[in-house]
Amino acid sequence: MLYIIIVKGSDNSEAGNLPSLELREAMSAFNKELVEAGVRVMAKGLYPSSIGMRISYKKPDASPEITEGPFIPSDEVFAGFILIEVQSHEEAVKWALKMPDPQGFGQGQVELRRVHE
Repeated sequence: MLYIIIVKGSDNSEAGNLPSLELREAMSAFNKELVEAGVRVMAKGLYPSSIGMRISYKKPDASPEITEGPFIPSDEVFAGFILIEVQSHEEAVKWALKMPDPQGFGQGQVELRRVHE
């Protein structure tokens, strides 16, 4: 079963600030644990939404609408993701709960979702 752990953005990540050294070390240790357990498929951080765009399909057969970033509020954008392959929903939850606060300062939020295969 594939699951994605989506790291939600924060004012800090949207400003393009890197996490503290302590948080980077904690995230590296978490990712190493995922790799050693053989469950990590991919993990990537995303650039701030200020250099992104949204493409909206508001009407059938009409041209899409493009909105340039940044997008507000910052906690409604994605700052990164980890794709894991596990045996059960319970295992996915276990891994998601082991993840350090991805934004630090008590601002982190992740979303766990199963991926269609």
